[in-house]
Order: sequence, then structure tokens, then C-alpha cells
Amino acid sequence: MRIRIDAVDLPGLTCHPGPSAYANIHVAVQRRNRPTDLLDPQAGDAGSATWTLDCTTAASPTGTDVKGPHVQGPPGGRFVYLSWGTVDEAGAFTMFRRAKLMLDAVPADVLDAAARSGLLIGRLGLSDARGNPLCARVVPPHITWTAEPVEHRSG
Repeated sequence: MRIRIDAVDLPGLTCHPGPSAYANIHVAVQRRNRPTDLLDPQAGDAGSATWTLDCTTAASPTGTDVKGPHVQGPPGGRFVYLSWGTVDEAGAFTMFRRAKLMLDAVPADVLDAAARSGLLIGRLGLSDARGNPLCARVVPPHITWTAEPVEHRSG
């Protein structure tokens, strides 16, 4: 199975979410247990951002369990981290906040359908109510999960 994250409403390249201001902000998917290993960082002023994650699924006592290199957390508490950070002139990413896309909040029927069809899609906006980068625990209605068939391309 694959998880595709489709994001819109990015907050821009600068923000002031608290006592500190940040510039040249980017967002990326964090690899499990590797906070500096980021998948496809996107500029905070992009019109949209999309990430596709390879995963596996298995039946478990709590429902369908999802695992993969970018899936974090224990069974029954799995999630995907979107890490926000600044990027300096040398290209180094320094994280300042994260959003947790909670897979245990995906409706069971949607997750089961995605395991069968091959694709789970999460759609969300990445700005919070104050226009800053979205952070903390992200569950519906702030994210919409759907199952869709994987597109097969002929060579």
C-alpha cells in the first residue's frame, strides 16, 4: 500500500508562531527514528505539496496495522510526522515544529479499503488558524482520508 499526502494552504516562507520568528521555512516527511532524514522538503510558499510513502499492511487485533520507513509509533498509535524547519544558505534543515498525521484516526472502513485498493490519501491544509505552520496532532476534520486504486502505468 501507499500513503499519499496532498497538502494545500502552506503558510509561506516566514512565520512567528511564538517568541521566535522563522524564515525560509520548509516542510517534509520525517523518516522513522531519523529526525534529520527528510523526504522531499517543500518550500513554505509552495502552492501545494505531495508526498507518497511506501507502506505495508497487516491484520492485527486492533484492525489494520500500517508499517513503513516513514510511519512512526507503536501498533494502534501509528502516525506520520510532517516536520517544519528553516533551511539555511548551506541547505541545512533545522526543525522547529512538527505535525503528527494520526493513522489511528483513519476510519477503519477507509483503511481496510485502502489496504485492498493500494492507496490511502490524506488531504489537508498546512496553515493553522493564525496562518502559522500546522502542528500537533492532526485528525479529522483537519485531514480527510480516502481510499483509491493505485494508478498503474504501462511502459
